[in-house]
Order: sequence, then structure tokens, then C-alpha cells
Amino acid sequence: MLEIVARHTNETTAEQLATAGYSAALAHIYAARGITHSTQLEHSLANLLPLDQLQNAGTMAILLADAIAAHKKLLVIADYDADGATACAVAVRGLRIFGAQVDFIVPNRFEYGYGLTPEIVRLAAQWAPCSGGVPSGVPLQGAAKEKPDILITVDNGIASVEGVAEANRLGMQVLVTDHHLPGDVLPDAACIVNPNQPDCPFPSKNLAGVGVMFYVLLALRAELRTRGQLTEEQGKRVITLLDLVALGTVADVVKLDQNNRILVQQGLLRIRAGKTCAGIAALFAIAKKNPARAISQDLGFAIGPRLNAAGRLEDMRLGIDCLLSDDDEAATLMAKRLDELNQERRSIETDMQEVAMAALESVQVADNYSLALFNESWHQGVIGILASRLKDKFHRPVIAFALSTDKQELKGSGRSIGALHLRDALDLVSKRHPTLIKKFGGHAAAAGLTIAHTDYGNFVEAFEQVIRELLSEADLQQKLESDGALTAQDINLEFAQQLDQQIWGQGFPAPVFDDDFVVQQQRVVGEKHLKLRLSKSGQLYEAILFGYVESLPDSIHAAYSLSVNEYNGKRSVQLIIRHWE
Repeated sequence: MLEIVARHTNETTAEQLATAGYSAALAHIYAARGITHSTQLEHSLANLLPLDQLQNAGTMAILLADAIAAHKKLLVIADYDADGATACAVAVRGLRIFGAQVDFIVPNRFEYGYGLTPEIVRLAAQWAPCSGGVPSGVPLQGAAKEKPDILITVDNGIASVEGVAEANRLGMQVLVTDHHLPGDVLPDAACIVNPNQPDCPFPSKNLAGVGVMFYVLLALRAELRTRGQLTEEQGKRVITLLDLVALGTVADVVKLDQNNRILVQQGLLRIRAGKTCAGIAALFAIAKKNPARAISQDLGFAIGPRLNAAGRLEDMRLGIDCLLSDDDEAATLMAKRLDELNQERRSIETDMQEVAMAALESVQVADNYSLALFNESWHQGVIGILASRLKDKFHRPVIAFALSTDKQELKGSGRSIGALHLRDALDLVSKRHPTLIKKFGGHAAAAGLTIAHTDYGNFVEAFEQVIRELLSEADLQQKLESDGALTAQDINLEFAQQLDQQIWGQGFPAPVFDDDFVVQQQRVVGEKHLKLRLSKSGQLYEAILFGYVESLPDSIHAAYSLSVNEYNGKRSVQLIIRHWE
């Protein structure tokens, strides 16, 4: 049973923010999200955390500057999600700005799995320079094979102990840029930049992989400037990458602390001004979103999923090529293909959800602290989304498994609730049962793992036991935090637009309000949604309840968010009902 609870607000702080010039409603919202001073809401690039606090960023900059001067061949090893794709595009575009010889390769998740594996290293050693990248798993024929001098990982590598060792054996230097939590042993790379590595003093541990790579480029720019090898134009062009940084940061659902909010805000400002790359512009067009009014939710719910679809169903090279393209027509064709893949992904996801819900009919979900599910028909690229949907529905940590390509192993993707650090939970399972999990990695909210097909039952039991120790019954009670009631004066188009312009996301949630309403009118639209007209204290409000068609009672208590509804060229405020009772 979902419970609406009031979000705690420091009223003294709210009053101080109101004195600083924010409306009473906005000051209340910010105070409830831990904002104590208006400076925490500054979004200028000057307020970014200093790059010299990011451990080894300066060292990596020196190595890259030396490599560029020596005309060494660089190869970026990407990851197959939106963060990995944007980080790869930032790396390739950024390094080329500074004159580097750089290309990329991205592993096919079904063939090679995640990260810099020894197999990927051996494939990289037979790199053939091309216009975009190396198709994963495709024999390199008809081109001169040329081993790169340096491998640069983006959004991966911190756990690639064996892969880095193989690269060292083959005479290739490895530079690791990552943001995932490290294991007990770090890879023997020439340099590692990761805010989560031991002893790194960088205050924000929430940088996405694309944010880490952007910081490395800032450090490289500073190093080249010191050497007198940087033109004014090169220095300015680094900022053109912020649209990609914003997309990857939001799509990877990392915590939006102030530093990440600055990166996202600056990227959105470029998108709204039409200063975005051809690929992102094409994705906005195919998603029927107006870039001039781009908001963070567009990146998370419209653009990110289309980009992710390539890595989930086929090969992320398509997504990276789209982000690297400077040709509007070519980018549009690739965006259309990404949209088709996303539609296919949604169909597969719907089928998988139906199978999962049927399987759970025989399970007393309320008696379980966790859920682990497997079906031989499930698609390996979509299990993460399935786990996320089930986590949202049942408010429990969920791991969904699919068969590996060789059908000897199960690939799992997990999502967790706020009270449980999923990667730490898997680490505890692994320590208690050393042979159970073959490999795992991730962070608090999401993780991936591999187990033997025959160990599925053992894992389900071991995982449940650990989760029971780490969570309480109260943690499993699903709560919807509300910012309280809005005054009639605040439920208007101007305030809704103002909220839209803010940076909301993981760790800095969009506002939800709650109040009592009288249901004046209701009708089904689109065969699956309820269009409502609500009233309170003589004021009428348009509202919609998505995915619900049964009649509501005459009076309801509803949790809702404000939305800008655009219809026939007219914009109006609309309440989106999140929950009612």
C-alpha cells in the first residue's frame, strides 16, 4: 500500500531562501531537498568543482598531451549504455579537438559482456582505423590492422584487472576513466581517474562516466595551455561537448548534486539555444520534443531510452555514430533507426512484464524482501528495464536474469530501492558464497552480475537472506514524498513553467504535491487514461491520471505534479495525478 508522506522541510532555511528572492513555494521545495543557501543553486561553469581535486586528472592530462605530441594512436573503449555512448562521443570529439589520432570500439554486450575484457583487448590490438568505429565482433578485413598505442576506457575499466593485464602484455598502455565502485584490487593501468577510487578527494562521488571524461578533457586543456600548445578556438570548443555531458548524466540516473546540476543545466542551455550536435538534434526531432524548451526529463525519458535501445538490442556503435555525426541527414537516418529499436524494445519489455507478473501470481511477494526472476525467453538487453519496473511496482530490490549466449550462464541486472546499496549487497553475497557469483559490479541503485545457470536457485536463496539482514519491514513500505499543498495562486502556468526549467532527477526529485479535490468531471481518453476536471475552493483544475480507466469517487485525496500541457499551440497548466485515495 502506497503511503503519502510529507517531505521534511527546514522552515528557517525556506524563509532565508524566500528572503533571497525565491517564491515561498519554490523556497519550500528547495529547502526540502537540502538546499541551505542560494549559492547551492548557482549553475554557472565557474561554480564547478575544481578539476585539480579529481585524483590523477592532471597526470592523465600529461600522458594524453605527450601522446598527442608524439602522434600516438588512441583507441577509446566504450560501454554500451547511454552514459558509455556519450562518454565515448565526448572523448572522441574532445581529443580530436586537441589534434589527437583517436577512434573507438564498443563491445557487443551479448558477445563480449561488460568492460575491458581480455577478449576486447585482443580485438582492439587488431584495430583498423575507420571513419566511425570498429563494429563489435566483425572480422577486420580489407583494412590494414594497426595496434593502438593507448587504450582509453570510458564508463568502465575500474574492475578490468585481467583486461588491463592483457593490454600491458600486448604492449598497449591503458588509461582508465570510470565512475563505478572499485573492487578489492585495482587494475594495473598507467593512470586511473575515478572519483570513487580510494583516497580520491573529489567532493562529488556522483559524476557519471561522461562527467569524468569531460573533467579529463578540462585537465588536458589546462595542460596544453600551460605548454603553449592550445589555440583560443580549441579552448572554447570543449564547452560545445556539454550537451553530450548533460544527456549522459541524466540518462545514467546518477545523483544530481550541485556539480551534476551545473553540467546538466549548461548542456540544456546549449540545446535550447540550438547549439547541439546533429545527433542530439535528430533524436529530439524523432521524439517530437522541442529542443528550444528542452528539460531534464526529456533527456531521461525521451532521448536517453532511444540511445540506449541500440546497446540493448543490437550494437551501441549506431548510437555513438549518431552522436559523432556532423551530417544532419545521416544523423536523422540513424535517429530513425534508434527510434525503431526503441519501439521494438518497448514491445519486448511489455511481453517480459506479462511473463514476470504471471510468474509472481504464485509468489507471496509481501513475504519476500527481494525478488529474483528468470525466464529462458527473456532478452538480455531488456532485463535491466524489467527489474526497474518490478522494483517500482513492488518496492523491493529486484534482479532479473536472462540466458547468456552460450546458455551456460545467467546474466543478471538488478535495481534497488533507496534503503539498500545493491552493489554492497552483492559483495556480501559473494564473500559468504565465494563460488556463487562469477563477476559483478555497479553502484547503489543498479548492478549487474553473472552466475552459473545451475546456481540460480542457490543465488535466489543467498540473496534473499542477505537482503533480510540489510532491510527492515519499514524499508519495504512504499512511500510517496510530497511537498504539501499548493495555494490556488501557485497552481498556474507560470509556476509550472518555472518548475519545468529546474534540474530535477535522481537525488533531487521533481516536486510532488497533495491535496483534497472534488471530482467534477471524468472521461476516458486514448482508451487507457482518465481525463479529469477537479475543483477545490471554487477553483477548477484540469488533470489526468495515466494508465487508469475506472471511475473515481466524488472526492479524492491526490498526490500530483504540475505539468505544462500543450494542445493546438496553446499551453496550459495540468495536474498529473501520481496517486489517489
